[in-house]
Amino acid sequence: MVISQIYDKALNLIPLDAEEGIVLYNQAPLEELMFVADKLRQIHIPGDNVGWMIDRNVNITNICFSQCTFCNYCRKKGSPDAYITTTEDYIRKVNELFSLGGDQLLLQGGMNPDLGLSFYADLFLELKKLYPALKLHALGPPEIVHLAKKEKTTVHEILSRLVDAGLDSLPGAGAEILSDRVRKTVSPAKASAEEWLEVMRIAHRMNIPTSATMMYGHIETIDERIDHLIRLRDLQAEKQKEQYGFITFIPWPFQDEGTVLREKYGIRSSYNCPDYLRLIAVSRIMLNNIRNIQASILTVGKEAGMLSLHAGANDLGSIMIEENVVSAAGSNNRFSANDLQSIIREAGFVPVRRNQKYELV
Repeated sequence: MVISQIYDKALNLIPLDAEEGIVLYNQAPLEELMFVADKLRQIHIPGDNVGWMIDRNVNITNICFSQCTFCNYCRKKGSPDAYITTTEDYIRKVNELFSLGGDQLLLQGGMNPDLGLSFYADLFLELKKLYPALKLHALGPPEIVHLAKKEKTTVHEILSRLVDAGLDSLPGAGAEILSDRVRKTVSPAKASAEEWLEVMRIAHRMNIPTSATMMYGHIETIDERIDHLIRLRDLQAEKQKEQYGFITFIPWPFQDEGTVLREKYGIRSSYNCPDYLRLIAVSRIMLNNIRNIQASILTVGKEAGMLSLHAGANDLGSIMIEENVVSAAGSNNRFSANDLQSIIREAGFVPVRRNQKYELV
């Protein structure tokens, strides 16, 4: 298979098949991949603008029956440090968010067996009543699947109730790797790969803005990384032109410090900067119908984040005023609004603040 012919196909926005993606990942020189990905970035997002935003990640609860082997943050019911965030805590956190110029909460948390649909609907309604301008980027497909099973109803009904209560957009949380072989080890109690995709399929039909993610660098193969990208691309191809679909794709590496995956199974994070740049570039090349690629500067740090902007990424994400899960597994990167803008300029680009829909603020 001639690599130059694969590049030509990609640059014409023709979907690559799995074999072509695997050839690129395994055989193409990194500098060529970055060059092609950067050209594709210019097709999708012309110019030198790089996005960033201000939001806050608040965990609704740390109680979770899933007990994913990559997560140090979750607790079992009855644990001495288990909690459910109180209204007073939300008020304090949202006031701080607004004081720093942000207006969005990324609301995530474990699958707490005691919390049903009415809890989340009431929470969203209360937050919107207190802060009408607040945007809620909340939950994720695993929580939606869990609530549908708990309430013995449909995914569509769960999403409808949550949207009515104030849900603005649905994160791509819990995707990990969309392979049930992998999920049996890293997140055995979560939604299956097909369940995750079906939640997003229904959300797209309801025109709920969504994002897509990948947590990589543990037990997955290169073939499974490529299949993950193709499954996202194929689902995106189903959406109608006027629907939001996946607004962005965000890959981030497994953080291994103190995790069950490392301590019990001996799985260390395989992260290194060249491989991250390769993944960013291949993602831009494979995802011909997802416009935005976000580098996870929170997990990869400044240097890799800057290089990602020359490898197909067009966004560095949020200053993330608060984040707990990857921090508990060893990620210590923190950036202020000024930091992010300086990093973008240092990389040779123009920082532009945006919202969750990638609209300029």
